[in-house]
Amino acid sequence: MQTSATIPTDQGATVLNRITIACLTLAGIIHLLPLPGLLGAEQLRRLYGIAVDEPNLAILLQHRAVLFGLLGVLLVAAAFRPELRAVALIAGLVSTVSFLVIAWGVGGYNAPVARVVAADIVAVLLLLVAAVIEWRTLR
Repeated sequence: MQTSATIPTDQGATVLNRITIACLTLAGIIHLLPLPGLLGAEQLRRLYGIAVDEPNLAILLQHRAVLFGLLGVLLVAAAFRPELRAVALIAGLVSTVSFLVIAWGVGGYNAPVARVVAADIVAVLLLLVAAVIEWRTLR
């Protein structure tokens, strides 16, 4: 039985690439979760647990859904297009880490936003795993 230390280099690289693909795909899916917010105020209320009864707030939150949709598509595309991985990892990490810093700095968020925080923690971990693999592969 081969251990990870005895796996031939090409097989090890294949395993690492599959891990990267999985991490980027899952992080991409997490970033696609806000897309239903494009459908209107009721979907935004379900996502974030807040009443979206003011047009400016609806505009901002629906635009947020578009931006996260774009980032989600980039992350999923990068899973299968290695040349996109560096930019996708940087964009994903900047987005998720900045949200976590803001959420923890402001505090007092409701349960639906706490779910977003938890999802972003998972996304950061996935992106960090993919980033370490990519970095080690490029060395």
